[in-house]
Amino acid sequence: MDLGIGGRVALVTGAGRGIGRQICLTLGEEGAQVAVNDVFQERADAVAAEITGGGGRAIGVVADVTDYEAVASMVRLIGEKLGPVDILVNNAGIPVITSGEDAMAVAGQFFSASERAQWDRTMGLITYGVLNVSRAVIERMAERRWGRIISVISDAGRVGEPRLVAYSMAKAGVVGFTKALAKEMGRFCITANCVSPATTETEATAAWIRAQGEQIMRGYPLAKGLQRLGKPADIANAVAFLVSERAEWITGQVLSVNGGYSMVD
Repeated sequence: MDLGIGGRVALVTGAGRGIGRQICLTLGEEGAQVAVNDVFQERADAVAAEITGGGGRAIGVVADVTDYEAVASMVRLIGEKLGPVDILVNNAGIPVITSGEDAMAVAGQFFSASERAQWDRTMGLITYGVLNVSRAVIERMAERRWGRIISVISDAGRVGEPRLVAYSMAKAGVVGFTKALAKEMGRFCITANCVSPATTETEATAAWIRAQGEQIMRGYPLAKGLQRLGKPADIANAVAFLVSERAEWITGQVLSVNGGYSMVD
């Protein structure tokens, strides 16, 4: 199936590993030109090299998405190297954890969390990150009357998760942003949607899944049949469809890719 995105310029944030990396590889396989964003240049360049090594076109670009000026500079660079951004995938969403206190703030009991700085990083990365990068690309999308904006959220933002209170709050906010943006920008032929994973096998979750895999899998109907949890490719395939020409009549939606973990209307 031709998705109709050959030659389109895609920017994927937080793409140096995990789900973001696979989204880049999948879009590259479909013929998109990919700007791989990460806060670490070597990670971004490594993913870009995987795409170019397979015959595609890609560049690694560095910017902290919480810094609008850095984002605007990155988008200008992408324009010079590849062209204006047609497809944006807001994937960056997990703050860098540098201490035990950070870990408690991210995944601890809400009443026991005392590290306000980590809350600020969570809200800044997820909320302002999505606002900043979307704002930096959307004006030129409107001028060209074509654009796709996908935000990777989490089922924590759809149904709430204990010990992830601030994270759930931030991800839920992205859903509201997406629906409002979809209504505002439809007149310019720009779609905005969310893809919502649950537990996905990545470098960040590997140790946890090794320790508690059997218990985790009990919450996933498809895991009982397929004998696995979600993989980055599951998310990437959903993103590829939603940014395609085949999905031009789909906007303001949340697509859960979660093996049946939660089923919310």
